[in-house]
Amino acid sequence: MKKLKYVIISILGLLASCNFTEELHLNEDGSGKLSIKFDGSEMMDMAGNEMAKENEEAIDSIISFKDFLEEHKDSIAQLPQEEQAKLKKLEPFNMHMVMNPDTKEMKFDLFSDFKDVNQVNDAFNAFHNASSIGNKTNTQQGPIQPAEQPTEVKYTFKKNKFSRTAKILDQELFQQQLDSMQGGEMFLSGSTYTLKYHFPRKIKSTSAKEATFSQDGKTLIFEVNFLDMMNDPTILDLEVELEK
Repeated sequence: MKKLKYVIISILGLLASCNFTEELHLNEDGSGKLSIKFDGSEMMDMAGNEMAKENEEAIDSIISFKDFLEEHKDSIAQLPQEEQAKLKKLEPFNMHMVMNPDTKEMKFDLFSDFKDVNQVNDAFNAFHNASSIGNKTNTQQGPIQPAEQPTEVKYTFKKNKFSRTAKILDQELFQQQLDSMQGGEMFLSGSTYTLKYHFPRKIKSTSAKEATFSQDGKTLIFEVNFLDMMNDPTILDLEVELEK
């Protein structure tokens, strides 16, 4: 388990080299499942030999953040209420992690079922926070604390209309995030962030002009460059109207 938590922490360093897929399955009553997936196999192909030299074992595990937060409740209780609320947002999520130096496989999936899609707002930030708390294996390291995030993403689904909107909350922190990526633009340029949304009815229209659709018209796929998305989170804003 200790090694597993160490792996979570390493995710932050892998974000720049992975292709993300934000997959949403939405039911007629507004319930469904949201998943943030990324494939870091390309990164593993680069680092796998070194990990093999260090005798790193293959990992295929699922972490329940509800259980994780319960395990660390005493540490979390030391935090201000605002910070506790941020960690509380992790509770609905689980993370499936697969790392295998031999097969050069590295895949992560943060997922949650929901009764209303706004229950999983800020799923991407939840992914960051899941990474930032992974190194707190005991209270001697200090209280678990979520990473500060400069943006938020909100989802809504009312009647036959769905929306995804991003907003910058802290411009200074957002600029610091951009500055931290300087020098890695060439590497980042090969990464993508893809929305793959499955709706209960056929899509009538969408604001995402470059989106593509499944043959039955119920699935929308919208892919952007990861670096472009980090520079402008609103690039993935979209509205979808379903047929009645």
